[in-house]
Amino acid sequence: MGAATIPGNSLNNTDKITDSSIYELPLNERVRTLLRLEFLFHQARYSMRGYSVWDSRATISALLDITNIMTRIDLRSELINELERQTSSLLAISSRPGVDSSILDATLKKLDTYTKTLRASKSSNNDELNNNDLLKLIRQRESIPGGTCDFDIPIYHFWLEQEAEDRIYQLESWLKELDTFRLSITLILDLLRESAINTPLTAEQGFYQQSLDKTIPFQLVRVFLTSNTNYYAEISGGKHRFSIRFMKPVDNERPISCTEDIDFELSCCAL
Repeated sequence: MGAATIPGNSLNNTDKITDSSIYELPLNERVRTLLRLEFLFHQARYSMRGYSVWDSRATISALLDITNIMTRIDLRSELINELERQTSSLLAISSRPGVDSSILDATLKKLDTYTKTLRASKSSNNDELNNNDLLKLIRQRESIPGGTCDFDIPIYHFWLEQEAEDRIYQLESWLKELDTFRLSITLILDLLRESAINTPLTAEQGFYQQSLDKTIPFQLVRVFLTSNTNYYAEISGGKHRFSIRFMKPVDNERPISCTEDIDFELSCCAL
């Protein structure tokens, strides 16, 4: 991941570094899926603002990836379960010293609102998007390299030739249908990321390893590096143990392991 701004802890206002390159490792399948969906929503919403045909193509590609994930899992139930689990976790820490009760109350209200909205929705997948004839045609051809060329799907070619404002309006409409899912995912991941305080560490000769307390439900490991370094973090492991190896890219060759000591910050997130 590139440089990012890390928000302060939403529950205790702990300061965190604000200009870092961040590398993450999800520790369970639910968080892995949510991170992928978060990435796709960012991609779709960014390219949607563009006026070119290629921007519209990129948005639809991301939109179809989102709906494909949603058809493979019961995302509605997954999100409801996670929202309820986070609500229980936050209620359990409500009396701890240093917790800002006003922020906690606002967060609990958001969790409750999204949970109720998801419960009120008719299904875990958006039937209108899944049954849209144009999107169905594009989805059928997406798995073929170059399968959405103009001669493959004439109606797609016709749609792409419409005024940019009309395309953007349609894309906004399609993405808006998924807003409840997107906002729920954003809240869940924000709370998870902000649940831990960064710890300064040193990887001796570019390598670090740590075991995780089995009694704590860790869900995400995050590594923070100063921006514009000439190396990156390669994280591997699972819910009981993980390792970080710092690597340097080499032009036209395989990356090589760092041999010098590397300073970084680590966050092991559990909520």
